[in-house]
Amino acid sequence: AKTQPVPDDWCLVNNFKDEFRPQAIALPPVRGISFAKKINRLINDLKKELPKAFEHKAYLEKLSRIKARVTARQNTVFQKIERFAAERSLHIDSSQKDYPVVPIVDGKILSADDYPKLPAGQKAQIDENVRQIQAEIERSGRKIEKLNQQLHADIERLMNDAATELVDRRLGPLRQDFRGRPDVLGHLAALQADIVENFNLFIPGDKEEAGAPAEWLTPPKPAFQKYQVNVLVHRDLMKGAPVIFETNPTYSNVFGRIEKRAYMSTVGTDFTLVAAGSLLAANGGYLIMEIESLLMHPFVWEALKRALQTKSLSIEDMPDESAAGTTSLRPQPIPLEVKVILLGSYDAFEFLQNFDPKFNKIFKVRADFDQEVERTPETTQFYAQFIARVCREEKLLPFTRRGVAAIVEFGEKYVSDQNKLSIRFGPLLGVLKEADYWARRQRARVVSEKHVIRAFQEHRFRYNLYEQKIHESYRDGTILIDVARAVVGQINGLAVYQIGDFSFGRPVRITAQTFMGKPGVINVEREADMSGRTHDKGVLILSGYLGGVFAQHHPLSLAISITFEQSYSDIDGDSASSTELYAILSSLADIPIRQGIAVTGSVNQRGQIQAIGGVNQKVEGFFEVCREKGLTGEQGVIIPFSNVQNLMLRKDVIDAVRKKQFHVYRVSTVEEGIEILTGVKAGRPDSQNGYAPGTVFGEVQKKLRAYIDRARRAKQELDGEAE
Repeated sequence: AKTQPVPDDWCLVNNFKDEFRPQAIALPPVRGISFAKKINRLINDLKKELPKAFEHKAYLEKLSRIKARVTARQNTVFQKIERFAAERSLHIDSSQKDYPVVPIVDGKILSADDYPKLPAGQKAQIDENVRQIQAEIERSGRKIEKLNQQLHADIERLMNDAATELVDRRLGPLRQDFRGRPDVLGHLAALQADIVENFNLFIPGDKEEAGAPAEWLTPPKPAFQKYQVNVLVHRDLMKGAPVIFETNPTYSNVFGRIEKRAYMSTVGTDFTLVAAGSLLAANGGYLIMEIESLLMHPFVWEALKRALQTKSLSIEDMPDESAAGTTSLRPQPIPLEVKVILLGSYDAFEFLQNFDPKFNKIFKVRADFDQEVERTPETTQFYAQFIARVCREEKLLPFTRRGVAAIVEFGEKYVSDQNKLSIRFGPLLGVLKEADYWARRQRARVVSEKHVIRAFQEHRFRYNLYEQKIHESYRDGTILIDVARAVVGQINGLAVYQIGDFSFGRPVRITAQTFMGKPGVINVEREADMSGRTHDKGVLILSGYLGGVFAQHHPLSLAISITFEQSYSDIDGDSASSTELYAILSSLADIPIRQGIAVTGSVNQRGQIQAIGGVNQKVEGFFEVCREKGLTGEQGVIIPFSNVQNLMLRKDVIDAVRKKQFHVYRVSTVEEGIEILTGVKAGRPDSQNGYAPGTVFGEVQKKLRAYIDRARRAKQELDGEAE
């Protein structure tokens, strides 16, 4: 975006032909506000200069000549009428409004009393003369009216010429500034025509009278409002193309809105009340929105697709938001050239792909963003720079080197990988602010490692109520757990509980019973419909492993029952499959398992231990239980070898391991794990797939052969009884 050109400003101006369809004009970057100010200054100047133009000497001289010319022609008409009347011995009384005509007899005006005394012939002649002069007066009146109309037209033309000359001269610099912008020049021409046509608005005391009573119900508009420029989007101080992140994609926030003005129980609007949305603000650049937030507003999603397909933006009322009975505006659509970036989850993306046929046509490019990066000197330095920037912007105390190192360690712990760092900076920002709080509370001048650790601890304390309740159940014996003895067919597995964005580990007792019966593994959780598919798969894998190791020459004649004791919620995942296998082997071999060692890890049919998730929570959860019951130096956790890189344990756990009070064992195979748990060699197969007596596998094989012998004898006894 930084390397792209700054896009145009966008303004909305009055359409002098149709006020309900304002016109949109594009202006060079950073020129929108300047243009609006120049137009506003022009109107203010014309308020002063137009009245003066009509008082100018040259204008007054032209006005005087026009009036004199018309007056002379009017006088000629009057003189002609007077001669016409004199020739017929009549007198026109010009002192009265209706110009009465009276006869003259013997040089004197005839009174109304003397008229009846005249001879009939003389009266008839007088009546004829009066009729003729009245007809002439009527004809002359029409001439006078035409002369008056001509006078008004000439004066109006003179005023128009004066106004045109002044406005044209004042608009000259603006036309020069925007000579390459036809839409701007077109608006300036329409502006000039309207000012000249309505120059009386600029003359004090010459305003138009109020309209009819019905017009009083509409909101009054300032006389000069129609000349304003509504700057929708301006690019002041912008370098490169805009990048807009719309966090609340409502219809008005994205597409803009047409505001209303209340007046006498009704509402009205005009082009100055139109406001732009983020889509226009991002025009020529990039608009970023979250899919989930966008889909919360169906009107927005449909309108967005329509705008992107037509490459045109229309600012209008949303269908259910327009005021009833109000004539709204329909501003001119604006050409749209914008890249819309939608951020969201895979689920939201797949939903739109599957259920919206237009989605793939409009949004053709997909990019997956990782939430973690490799830990390198460069990325570690980036972390330090990020911390410094946050401290500067948020006015936090500076962090010491060890404080920064603790934050980097948090980035590793967040992704549970020693070789990677989290780039989810939201949680990181919260830790920085909380560490700053504890440093200030202790009146420190810098944020050190202990303040960061305190922030971690306090954050955990606010979320771990359920974890504390679980540990109370361990302490008071409600949940049975043994971390000291050795027991046959019993082992401590590890589970992870997720509550919101907080997770913790806890040990779970797993027991196995083996006995003669129909071959197979009885998964108690599955039978009770409390297990998920991946857990069921892990249990089924155990049958494959046992058959591959111990049933190459003889069938498995045993039944196995395995369960998670005191587990009353659904169980899923295969991370306890190796743990279950160890319990089965212990039960078959009658060799006890050390209860002080908990186990996590999945197993495949070849006996290889595979990586699992939540390794840190599991180790720390078992450590908490052991510490509460008393660390003996014999306790620990077995984890898959491939999970070693994921270890990001708490400092107290690391200290206990260093002091050999607690142990973390890494294993790659079942054989390695069973030897740690029992202290007995697992055993190696000979050429006949047999195992040496005294080894775990040897004892298992011995038990299985005993089951086979018993099953054979039982069958023989049943056959004998049948005979």
